[in-house]
Amino acid sequence: MLKIDIITIFPNIFEPILGESILKRAQEKNKAKITIYNLRDYSDDPHRKVDDRPFGGGPGMVIRPEPMFNVIERIKKKSSEIKTILLTPQGAKFEQREAKRLSKEKHLILICGHYEGIDERIREELVDEEISVGDYILTGGELPALIVVDAIIRLIPGVLGHEDSAQCDTFQDNLLEHPQYTRPADYKGMKVPEVLLSGNHKLIKEWRKKQALLRTKKKRPDLIKGRNDYE
Repeated sequence: MLKIDIITIFPNIFEPILGESILKRAQEKNKAKITIYNLRDYSDDPHRKVDDRPFGGGPGMVIRPEPMFNVIERIKKKSSEIKTILLTPQGAKFEQREAKRLSKEKHLILICGHYEGIDERIREELVDEEISVGDYILTGGELPALIVVDAIIRLIPGVLGHEDSAQCDTFQDNLLEHPQYTRPADYKGMKVPEVLLSGNHKLIKEWRKKQALLRTKKKRPDLIKGRNDYE
């Protein structure tokens, strides 16, 4: 079972998402355990304050080291095999291969940054890895944390209804997903390709691979740069 601890100052953001669909199912099947930690609960300030003005001046507020050290030290008392990840625009770009790698970990801590940033001592002493979900700025790390959690958990064996589902997803093998069709076979003159109705699994597999390559070449040629199997 993969354990994921999320540290945030806005814990209520997570409940509606974690309590639905695949994420809910993964927890019910004991494939993942997700715990939300409210950073304010670990502040020594009587008003539960977790931020302060930056030394040297400048706009915004910075998350103080004391509450973050308190909560992470408490979590680490329960487990030794933990990877701590900071969600930040300064991090490495999060892609499918990172999701695969992290899905094999035993215990993750996700730190949701906020305000102007975090005290650098947190990054230097507590963080193992930094992840960015894209080259843009969000209000905080809560939405990126949910993106990372969703991408990771669906790759854990036994979470999805069909074991091959994740293997057919876009970005597996660096390809976009092939076109999908369902009933009816003919809708207002728009027909499903005959090969998909043939029952010939070998031909269907070949068609899907070809379509995935063609679609990737058209929409995301950067993903297959250097490949010679799409002619």
